[in-house]
Order: sequence, then structure tokens, then C-alpha cells
Amino acid sequence: MRAKTGTVRRQGHKKVLNRTKGMRMSKGRLFRISKEADLHAGQYSYIGRKLKKRNFRKLWIQRINAALNPLNLKYSVFIKKLSDNKIELNRKILADIAVHDQEGFKKIVNKLK
Repeated sequence: MRAKTGTVRRQGHKKVLNRTKGMRMSKGRLFRISKEADLHAGQYSYIGRKLKKRNFRKLWIQRINAALNPLNLKYSVFIKKLSDNKIELNRKILADIAVHDQEGFKKIVNKLK
């Protein structure tokens, strides 16, 4: 008697169906359709992980720029002065300081002027 795919196939199907659980209509129930939905979901999540980094960088730049506006300084000039003075603070840290510690951010700006 030859060995069939029985349990291995069932496990593979279960894995895909568990990942697509909660999807609408037959995408969460029928294997052939849910396999396709699972592949697309994987592509979207991969793209989303790349977009997340891009979106956060944009957010940090906006926060830094908003904190610089009352101090009459442009973002691009600020970043240039940071690199000229060899102050190695990344945008994430600068945005955090700008939001949570305005006085500390003003000190950084005054050091550059």
C-alpha cells in the first residue's frame, strides 16, 4: 500500500485556513480561494512594513518642523546645522524631544545658532 498525502495535506490546508480565518465570504472557508487571499495578504503586509518606516520618518520631520516654526528656523537649515556641528541625533529622537521636552529642544536650537 502506498503512502498518501492525507495528514500532510490536511495540516497545510489548516494552516492556510487559520491565517484567513475572519475573512469575508468564501475567502475564510474554501481552501483554493483562501490560499489566493493568503498570498495577497502576505504581499500587502510586506509592503505595509516598508510603508511604515516611510510614514514614521515623514511624521518625525513634520513634528520637528512644527517645533522649529516658532523659533524662526527652517527644517532644512536645522538639519544642515546639526551635521555641521557634528550633533548626531536622529530624526526619531529629535521629534521625541520636540514633543515631550520643548525646553530641551530650544537648548539644542540655541546651541546651533
